Amino acid sequence: MQEQHLDTSPTAGRAVRLESFGGPEVLTVSQVPAPQAGAGRIRVRVRSAGLNPMDWFMTSDEETAARFGLSLPCGFGTDYAGVVDQVGDGVTGFAVGDRVFGGALSRAVADYVVVDVAGTVAAGGEAHHTPDGVDDRTAATLTIAGSTAAAALAVVNPGPGDTLLIGGAGGGVGVFAVQLARIAGARVIGTGSASSADALRALGVEPVAYGDGLVERVRALAPAGVTAAIDLHGVETVQAARELGVPDERITTIAAQVDGITPANGANAAPGAIEEIARLVASGRLRVPIASSFPMEQIRAAVELQAGRHVHGKVVIDI
Repeated sequence: MQEQHLDTSPTAGRAVRLESFGGPEVLTVSQVPAPQAGAGRIRVRVRSAGLNPMDWFMTSDEETAARFGLSLPCGFGTDYAGVVDQVGDGVTGFAVGDRVFGGALSRAVADYVVVDVAGTVAAGGEAHHTPDGVDDRTAATLTIAGSTAAAALAVVNPGPGDTLLIGGAGGGVGVFAVQLARIAGARVIGTGSASSADALRALGVEPVAYGDGLVERVRALAPAGVTAAIDLHGVETVQAARELGVPDERITTIAAQVDGITPANGANAAPGAIEEIARLVASGRLRVPIASSFPMEQIRAAVELQAGRHVHGKVVIDI
């Protein structure tokens, strides 16, 4: 196969950078050299970047950042979508002009990102073809939340006849998890705030308020019982599920470690899971609520909104 030669222009672009770890106040937009796609890699002209709680959690302090292999100076954001504008030697399956989406750990909020076509989100980045019918804003929300939701559902394996309790159902991962569970045929009860109830109903979820009295409220909704549970926030749903008689093997978490409970991690999602989610979006069977979008220059305001944990849907940076 004939190798594709590099187009090395442009040589600079913008990127959100951190010179110190901390909250939104440390995020700045800087001019940086444009990365170049070496062998086995592609460069993407980023159009949109989706925010996730992990983005600001990873960069909140030096100790946490080190656990994820991050050091200063570093970038910000992981989910991206855009167009391939440079292809390195030896790359097959991608060409200049292809629309792609994927993840690049703490590098996505930038004009350009280079990813290894054989890599992972945490090691080199990853890329997937964006299906026709999926816009860049939506594509930029899929990788982290979609993979995490798919991994969580794989642990509890809901299907017809199941009543699934999902804690934190209105969050970024929740909007994927509840719809995937409904597509699988399960009845879904989702915890959230009173303000999230209408948004959850629109996704086919029976909303229930979190907090004191959760077990009694769930029993009132599902007198025949709950058969599986996913906790997307902490441990409240785990504790409620156990009290409701759900066996530990049908309970999972993404944000806490609980003895006896198998945690879910998006890095362990089944091969092809994220492509299937993208196809479901393209077909209209799964929708992604975009709560708000911001230009890169307003990254601090965007992170403050997303980190408040009261937004219904995804927050996206337009680039």
